[in-house]
Amino acid sequence: MVFNTGAALLDAIVLAVVSKEEDGTYGYKITQDVRQAMEVSESTLYPVLRRLLKDECLEVYDMECGGRNRRYYKITQKGNAQLNLYKTEWKAYSSKISMMFAGGKK
Repeated sequence: MVFNTGAALLDAIVLAVVSKEEDGTYGYKITQDVRQAMEVSESTLYPVLRRLLKDECLEVYDMECGGRNRRYYKITQKGNAQLNLYKTEWKAYSSKISMMFAGGKK
């Protein structure tokens, strides 16, 4: 992708991915799902997850899987509110950009 990805957009995409799974999802799966929208490395993603945890937008729990513990991330009520704000902002932003590309004014 030729466009730079800001922290807010990455946060929004991660929250959207995690919100799709009622019981939460784990880091590797989050990375794979985010990669459907943009190229991102695990080393980029894990600081995003830590930031969202710190901001109380996500909560975490561990579950045994194949003899190992797997860390799951689940969206919180605060995370859902933040995701809804991101969706509203994205709709307005993308609409303005699309209008600019089309040559229109607002």
